[in-house]
Amino acid sequence: MAAVYTQAPQKSNRGMRVTKSPVHNFAETISLDVRTPITLKNNKEEYDFLKKINADLALVVAYGQIIPENYLSLTKKGFINIHASLLPKYRGAAPIQRSIMNLEKQTGISIMKINSKLDEGQVCNAYKIDIDQKDNSDELSDKLSAIAAEKILDDIDNILEDKAIFKDQDHKQASYAKKIDKKEGSIDWNMPAKNIIGKINGLNGAYFFFKGARYKILRAELNNSVGKPGEIIGDSLEIACKENSIKVLMIQREGKNPQKTAEFLLGSQIKKGLFFK
Repeated sequence: MAAVYTQAPQKSNRGMRVTKSPVHNFAETISLDVRTPITLKNNKEEYDFLKKINADLALVVAYGQIIPENYLSLTKKGFINIHASLLPKYRGAAPIQRSIMNLEKQTGISIMKINSKLDEGQVCNAYKIDIDQKDNSDELSDKLSAIAAEKILDDIDNILEDKAIFKDQDHKQASYAKKIDKKEGSIDWNMPAKNIIGKINGLNGAYFFFKGARYKILRAELNNSVGKPGEIIGDSLEIACKENSIKVLMIQREGKNPQKTAEFLLGSQIKKGLFFK
């Protein structure tokens, strides 16, 4: 017997409509039992359900809840997680965003067995990819998802046939990708341009304020021009940083739609020679 667990349907901002997760919708189209508990902690109904179906394996991907320790023995082969980093690097909630923000050259996915500690379980396989400097976190996530979809069926077969070899992580090499705080999206022009690009790509946009309005840079590229940090040094919205500069390609003023830079500048007061703080 198979079952799918996913997040409970969410109400829209105006509360007029309830939206199911994509996993929920897909599972229903192939007639799988879908369960959406608000929490698994101290949830006797779900515990008893999982115990009763006596599943061979549980596969966890971005579920958004911690699996209580007492659940981990309810399947014959354990609970397996697809984690979006090369463990033990970037354990935690935001490995894709942090790897881009930290200007990593490589990342990947790790097939790991869940234990009682955060992303510390044994790993049976890891698949590496290079990080394109132009990729934002959504694009990198799509690439990692494609790899996971391609590889996971073979890994599941090996696990079920007891051919998979799980190895301990080197815990001394561990790093953590803590949850993103909204304040991290603020641009500090006293940072090197490459780090600002990393923030823009990692967070799918980073923001600054000008005359009380918030502007979000959605796309930018690295340039080598020099100026005072925060100074607009080009007619095409090139901004100096502590080291080098960035050229803005896509920007969004608060309350407006995203615009390419050339379109944005037509009706903007933002011009060459101004400074952003």
